Amino acid sequence: MVSKLHNRSMAKGARGFTLLELIVAATILSILTLMALPLARVTIQREKEKQLRQALWEMRDAIDRYKEAADRGAFQTKVDSQNYPPDLDELVKGVEGQAGKKYRFLRSIPTDPMTGTKEWGLRSMQDDPDSDSWGGQSVFDVYTKSEKTGLDGTKYKDW
Repeated sequence: MVSKLHNRSMAKGARGFTLLELIVAATILSILTLMALPLARVTIQREKEKQLRQALWEMRDAIDRYKEAADRGAFQTKVDSQNYPPDLDELVKGVEGQAGKKYRFLRSIPTDPMTGTKEWGLRSMQDDPDSDSWGGQSVFDVYTKSEKTGLDGTKYKDW
């Protein structure tokens, strides 16, 4: 009879976890979660940097294609613009060229992943390379308005 009672109590204890085991498991799970958070933050930042590079490349490529078409004489530009677009909207709206042909260079202005807006810093040929203000003559280059620093240690606006 004693052995039957002993076996029942052993069977009952084997079914669940003790409080100590649950505390140890929760502690280990918490430590693993805390270790994963910095990795997740870096992964998110790396993805935003990839999106920023893509957006900058897309707009700079559109500016270059606009200038090449203007240099070929496909359409007229302002005299003092040096054949660069007057603003980013011109790349989206397009330009009426010779024989009524419309030239478009961007589908839409990309969203800046660092600021979450479609507002980009602009530079013209007449601006100083390090200037944060745009002279308004034409768009020679674009940059993000974010003041943050990238994973490589450089400021995003210098990319």
